[in-house]
Formats: sequence, structure tokens, C-alpha cells
Amino acid sequence: MAFTKGDKKSVTVTVTEKMVQQFAEMSGDFNAVHMDEEFAKKTRFGRRIAHGMISAALISRALAMELGPGGIYLGQTLKFKNPIFLNETIVIDLEVTAYREDRGIGTIDTTVTKTTGEVCVTGTATIMRGDFV
Repeated sequence: MAFTKGDKKSVTVTVTEKMVQQFAEMSGDFNAVHMDEEFAKKTRFGRRIAHGMISAALISRALAMELGPGGIYLGQTLKFKNPIFLNETIVIDLEVTAYREDRGIGTIDTTVTKTTGEVCVTGTATIMRGDFV
């Protein structure tokens, strides 16, 4: 795993029905706004939305696979700004904003945006490079 300050990576993913179902089963979160179309139609969203933490898991995946395998997640902040609907395509953008060479620890701005440009999630991750583990 190698990254330096200023590095940028992007990953595009479509959030599917299968992802929502698998996340509900794994987490035990069967909130009707995620699982029941008739219920969701009556909410402010007007249709089912994906679990917010699916986007967090996709950020984790992008950090591990795009900045190099083997890194350790030390922390993450998240601000959920807009919902992600089922079958929407999102882009996970990563930008290394700080890096401590002596400790192998980087700070990465994380942003999840719909392909329409609407920002869904913002945050900051702290990770340790895999070769420092």
C-alpha cells in the first residue's frame, strides 16, 4: 500500500437491491424505509432508500482496494446529506489530504456523490498504510 498527500482515487458503484438485502441480513436493520416499498412511498423520500452505512462500507472498500490492500482503518467521520435510492450509481472520491511518513498514517477526504452531482455523504478517514502494520 503506497499513497502520498495529494493522491486522488475514484470508484463508481451501483447500489442494488441485493446489497440492501444483504446489508439488512448482516446488520439486522430491517427498517421499513429500506425494505418496504409501500411504506417508503409514504415517507418524505417517496421510495426506498439504501442504508446510509452501505455508503460507509463502500468508502471502506475504496480505501482498501484503491489506496492499496492491507491498510488498517483507524477512524472515519460521516455526514449523510442526501439519500441514495436503490439502483442509483454513486461515485466514491478519495483525496489524501495529509500523510505522516514516519508513522504511515494518512488522512483522506471521502465524498460519495450521485452521478447527477448530488452529494450524499462527506467525511474524513484516517488509515495506516499496510506496510506499517
